Amino acid sequence: MLADLKIYQNRRRVEMKDFEKIVAKNKGTVTIQDLSGYKMLGKGADGSVFQLTPEKCVKVFVNEDTRKKELAALQLGQSSPIIPVLYESGANYIVMEFVKGYNLKHHLRKEKKLSEEIVGKILSMLDEMKDVGFTRLDIEVRHIFFDELGEIKVIDLKRAFITDRSVPAKLLTGLKKLGFLKEFLDHVSRLSPAKYEEWKNLVNEKEN
Repeated sequence: MLADLKIYQNRRRVEMKDFEKIVAKNKGTVTIQDLSGYKMLGKGADGSVFQLTPEKCVKVFVNEDTRKKELAALQLGQSSPIIPVLYESGANYIVMEFVKGYNLKHHLRKEKKLSEEIVGKILSMLDEMKDVGFTRLDIEVRHIFFDELGEIKVIDLKRAFITDRSVPAKLLTGLKKLGFLKEFLDHVSRLSPAKYEEWKNLVNEKEN
């Protein structure tokens, strides 16, 4: 058991040392080609994400301005339990916590239901985003992750400051597309009547 732990720890050190060598060779930057030996977790318009170790991942950005915006949000939120741990950043990348778990979109498609407990955690997440100092109190369904303990982590924070939005329009629209908006609002009506009154008419929910 102890021998396996040492092998695991050594492997993590090697993986990070290899990454550090890449950064040093490229004078502070990395490319997707450099990371071909690492597992790709996702790719989008903003960049690509690779798993470096069981605890860390790196996001390589296409645009420097986007990297700066996401870095600022991560830095501000480091005292918050909903924000991934920030380890380091470079000219075109950010190394952050790899969230072991699943996103809300995956959960809904698998479970086919939305519990009051999950909705309560989402409401707490939105309150926490406000407490952190974010001005955009909204997030897409696919960017809400649940870790191994079932606690929420929020990713893709580049828009945290670029707009002032006190209502989660993107979240509600995403839930509507997945067919869970009515169920979500039913739970909100019991957990937070004030939020329900504010949100109930944001998306024109069609009757089933």
